[in-house]
Amino acid sequence: MDSQGGITVQRALELPGLRGGLPEVVAGADRLHRTVRWVHAGEVPNIASLLKGGELLLTTGLGLGTRPAEQRAFVRRLADRGIAALVVELGPRFARLPATIVETARTAGLPLVQLHREVPFVAVTEEIHTEIVNGHYALLRQAEEVHRQCTEALLGGGGVPQVLRILSDFAANPVFLETADGQLLYAAGTESAPADPLQVWDGLRGQRAARESGPPTGTVLVDVPGGGPGTSSVRARLVLLAVSGALSPVHRMAAERAAGLLAVVLMQARQEEELAARGRGDFLTDLAEGRITAEAAPAQARVLGFKPGDGPLLPVVMRLASELSPSGNWALLARAVLEELSSVGVPVLLGVRPVEGRVPLLLGLRSESERTAVADRVAAALRAGVERAGLERAGVHPPIVVVGVAGGWAAASAGLRHAAETATAAQGLSDLPWYDARRLDIDLLLWRLHYHGDTVLPAFVDRAIGPLRDHDRTSRPPLLPTLETYLAHAGRKAETARELHLNRQTLYNRLARISELLGTDLDDPQTVLALSLALRARRHTP
Repeated sequence: MDSQGGITVQRALELPGLRGGLPEVVAGADRLHRTVRWVHAGEVPNIASLLKGGELLLTTGLGLGTRPAEQRAFVRRLADRGIAALVVELGPRFARLPATIVETARTAGLPLVQLHREVPFVAVTEEIHTEIVNGHYALLRQAEEVHRQCTEALLGGGGVPQVLRILSDFAANPVFLETADGQLLYAAGTESAPADPLQVWDGLRGQRAARESGPPTGTVLVDVPGGGPGTSSVRARLVLLAVSGALSPVHRMAAERAAGLLAVVLMQARQEEELAARGRGDFLTDLAEGRITAEAAPAQARVLGFKPGDGPLLPVVMRLASELSPSGNWALLARAVLEELSSVGVPVLLGVRPVEGRVPLLLGLRSESERTAVADRVAAALRAGVERAGLERAGVHPPIVVVGVAGGWAAASAGLRHAAETATAAQGLSDLPWYDARRLDIDLLLWRLHYHGDTVLPAFVDRAIGPLRDHDRTSRPPLLPTLETYLAHAGRKAETARELHLNRQTLYNRLARISELLGTDLDDPQTVLALSLALRARRHTP
């Protein structure tokens, strides 16, 4: 049985059917290791067009033609098609193969065999096909044995590393499990292999970078499915690398069966991980909404693995844009964020709230003075986790990170609730690494007005700046940006002109036009306050 899932030409010649024909190899004797995928018999001149490659062709030579040019073309077409060998039975058509046919086969590297005795082609075909089918069955049994060993390892409490080791021992080559984007998750090598699998992986990564393509030729790559029934998503990939020896179809078969097991293991791990993250999210939400008292919270937090010490607690909430909310990827997001947060150096309790698209956290500080520095590091870690989870998209507003007020457990309860609401109210603000919840109270107030009364806030915005919005829809230059910049600089005209790249007179003209359209005095404090609120409330109205 050949490792490629067929038999070799040499083995076919040794079987009783062809051996009874007294076979003589007249060309390509050094290529008898070729794999015979199937057997075909035929006598038509254009038989090459009926073949796919890998066949052993039986013929009496009637289709070979009588002229040397026809014979050369016949043999070349077969060689180009990639057949395994040409077997010609001598008899009425040829007493011996012409030198033209032999030389063409030798030049083309095509094994050519002549049979000196007549054989029943049907019997030869049946015999070789039986051998090929039996060989395929033997390969399947080998792959199933690997599957059985992997299943037993998992049922015995083993995990992904044990499955990879079994597969690596079977293939006698290193095996890797990588994420869909090529990040290494696990590696396994054989005891007899001299190379460290991690060093091999570094070399593979270098080759990929140099080639700007996939793994090198000869590598077996098998997708590990994910995402549940009826989906085509890829959770991970198995990579078998030909280092110590060649890889064959039986290794792919075994890898495909192992991939099915790994999909179940990874799905279960993700479900458990997501359930744990949701459980922490539920605890933090219950704490925020007062269902857990400040007295009971520390003991429950310790059960969840959060031991902050005696310093203040810092509440943080990240809210994803609705377009970014990960469908079924919350475990991946939680894992990526936690790994990024490991470098922050403070105790962290992180949960997820998929329905609201939120990631609430509590962090244990040593002192209040750490708040800003820790907030910087946490915000960077949260953004990096979102990127690693593959949730960043062009044209979509990045996640909002809101940092609350540090304090004890009672303050943490109110701080989480305040940060969660503020993160929702802050959607659409100009992008900052993180927002101090205390500085967004006006935005929170406006959001609450919109949330609790559908018509109150839009009516206010329309009264305050409606004429400007109408102007900007039909006329140029737009005036709302000028008003926003003017108010942001507290009415300082020189700074406003510089930021807008306008000369003073142009700015004066625009401000006069704004006053005219609104019928207000831009120097009046109450007017300025109303306009500032309307501009900020505009995000919450159509």
